[in-house]
Amino acid sequence: MPNQVLTIEPQNELKFKVDFSGLFELGYTTYMRLTNPSEHTVLFKIKTTAPKKYCVRPNSGVLEPNSKVDIAITPQPVHVDPNEKHKHKFMVQSVIAPEGKTNIDQVWKEISPDQLMDYKLKCVFETPRGANLNDAGDNATQNEVNKKRVAVTAAEDTKSLTKDAVEGFIQNEAKRKDDDHTSGSLNAKTTTFPKSENLESDLQKATNEVIHLREEESKLRHENLRLKEELLRLHQSGGGETRARRHSYGPEKTEQMALMPWIATAIAMALLGIIIGKFLM
Repeated sequence: MPNQVLTIEPQNELKFKVDFSGLFELGYTTYMRLTNPSEHTVLFKIKTTAPKKYCVRPNSGVLEPNSKVDIAITPQPVHVDPNEKHKHKFMVQSVIAPEGKTNIDQVWKEISPDQLMDYKLKCVFETPRGANLNDAGDNATQNEVNKKRVAVTAAEDTKSLTKDAVEGFIQNEAKRKDDDHTSGSLNAKTTTFPKSENLESDLQKATNEVIHLREEESKLRHENLRLKEELLRLHQSGGGETRARRHSYGPEKTEQMALMPWIATAIAMALLGIIIGKFLM
């Protein structure tokens, strides 16, 4: 490949201005000057790796010997991705025009690649403070690495916190079960109290019943003694005929016989109360 015959300014890079968000500055145009110092007519073309983001005028043409041309490169109002900073490049292709050829398009089609002269320039993006967006891309890459490191550290911390949380949960569950067991035991003990109170109430009732039966028994005994004294008094009164005595004895004996079932019942109830009292006590 032959050496580039044209003189290109700037020689290595094209600078573009962008704002802090990476958007091209509106209305800003970068210029590239091509000079033909030779004695030959030279055909040229301007190519870029991002044709949709730049407007190049003119993008092709003819340079007569010892002539020059300024190429205006105006970026479109789009954002520049810092990760694509190294992909934005421009290339100047040139070839010496064959003699007798007037159709430029036909010359570019028929030219051999070995005859082409290429020259590449990289793009540099500057913010209003003069910072280089290319360096910002490197910083962005470093920031991504730092973010990943932070994410890994956060994941490890989260794992540790999760382990501590699980252990704390297990301990809380064990403590809760112990509390439930203790509470259950207290409740069980508490539930026995009503039974004890009911038993004491039953014993008190039984005791009162026994006392009542004993009082009834005492009353019946007094009544029995009274009847016996009355019967003895009637026998001692003497006077009167045997018929009369029999007549008077007959009703008293009948009355005494009528009281016997009550006396037997009272005695049975008293004995039953005594037995129940001994069993409960």
